[in-house]
Amino acid sequence: MSPLVLRAYHSLPSFGRDLIASARVWQLKHWRYGSETDRLVEEALERERWSSSRWKIWRESRLLAILDRAAHKVPYYREIWSDRSDTGTWENLSNWPVLKKEPLRANPGSFLAEDCNPRKMWREQTSGSTGTPLTLWQSRKTLRYWYALFEARWRRWYDLSRKDRWAILGGQLIAPVDQSKPPYWVWNAGLNQLYLSSYHLSGRTVKDYVSALGNYGPAYIWGYASALSTLARFVLDQDLGFPGLKAAISNAEPLYTHQRELIHRAFGCRVYDTYGSSEMVCAASECEHGRMHLWPETGHWEVLSDCDGEHVRAGETGRVVCTGFINSDMPMIRYELGDRVALAGEQVSCPCGRTLPILKSVEGRTDDVVVTPDGRRIGRLDPVFKADFPIHEAQIVQETLQSIRVLVVPAPGFSARHEQLLISAIRDRVGEASVQVETVQSIPKSANGKFRAVISKVKAPGPEDRLKNRAVTSF
Repeated sequence: MSPLVLRAYHSLPSFGRDLIASARVWQLKHWRYGSETDRLVEEALERERWSSSRWKIWRESRLLAILDRAAHKVPYYREIWSDRSDTGTWENLSNWPVLKKEPLRANPGSFLAEDCNPRKMWREQTSGSTGTPLTLWQSRKTLRYWYALFEARWRRWYDLSRKDRWAILGGQLIAPVDQSKPPYWVWNAGLNQLYLSSYHLSGRTVKDYVSALGNYGPAYIWGYASALSTLARFVLDQDLGFPGLKAAISNAEPLYTHQRELIHRAFGCRVYDTYGSSEMVCAASECEHGRMHLWPETGHWEVLSDCDGEHVRAGETGRVVCTGFINSDMPMIRYELGDRVALAGEQVSCPCGRTLPILKSVEGRTDDVVVTPDGRRIGRLDPVFKADFPIHEAQIVQETLQSIRVLVVPAPGFSARHEQLLISAIRDRVGEASVQVETVQSIPKSANGKFRAVISKVKAPGPEDRLKNRAVTSF
């Protein structure tokens, strides 16, 4: 939305914003859902019990079809293969280069298949929280398939339906940031959705949020882990009664153990984690037994080492690289999402009985890790902040290889002793470093309202950089 249109929208009374939001959502609903949706949902649920051999045949066939279309119909990839005649056949995925985000940002149209008309497709722009937004095109068929998977895997699994009322605590600018009185939300009639602004949530306004949730009666709430846990903290701090919910669903940020516990205590319901990407190349959701299951229909995934770019072993953490299956009109081959994950081994099963692969952990973005002087990348630092620790929020900022700042929003009882415990806990994980703890009133969010638990200003060399360095020193 342009700044001029956004100002005009913000100038409307609350019922006018509701009407505008509902009109926009009716358009979204028309693209996302259709007469085929229920059939697609049932088919997705049926596939969850497929044997590993049946999944293997299906996925290999889908991968070959995507590579064929990309190599022959997509300008960006066709040019690559016209220049790489001596590097093997396009049928072998390992012959394809890893795709970074920069080429996609620079010329998104070159990734669109030549038999597609972008004017007849849905144009999506990502939030751009880590740089320039991405422009993506999706057909109606692609969108409906994608949202049918969501309906199956994070609504049906949790005994929910798209017909339920629901709430989202998100980063859209639905109200002016300087607005000091409610409503800090809009009602989208098309999706039965109460959209709550994460920017206006504070100890002063939390009663308004709880009141809105009580009035609209959503069955569940969805949002960033940081926003949900902030709401939960305010609810507990003020001992507010919270409307009954079936579930709280976290998305778009890592959900840490202390956040899960806080949300559960405040909301009195199960808390589920999910994982996905705007590019539609990878997704996962948590089952009733607490395992994160990958959705095989979304793509082929690889987890690569930071050091040499080779595939890591099951259970080890690395950079996730995906080849998408869903959007064949804008295929992404060996696309580096920018996240660090670990996959469980194929032999690991789940008590839920589903045969979907298991995502062992998501450590966040590749630029949200602390880099040690010896080249290690430390991604899981959330155990430092225990649920019973007297802090509201904390953020680790690595300034240099040897210096780290910890921004802390203290809770009652926080003392110099707790500062020393934090410093010791961080040094236990990253080694000797200069660690400073700074108490602050709040921790800034990114432009789209997301919270980054770790920010590193240090760039560790990746495998491509090491190859460049070796090439230089060999002369």
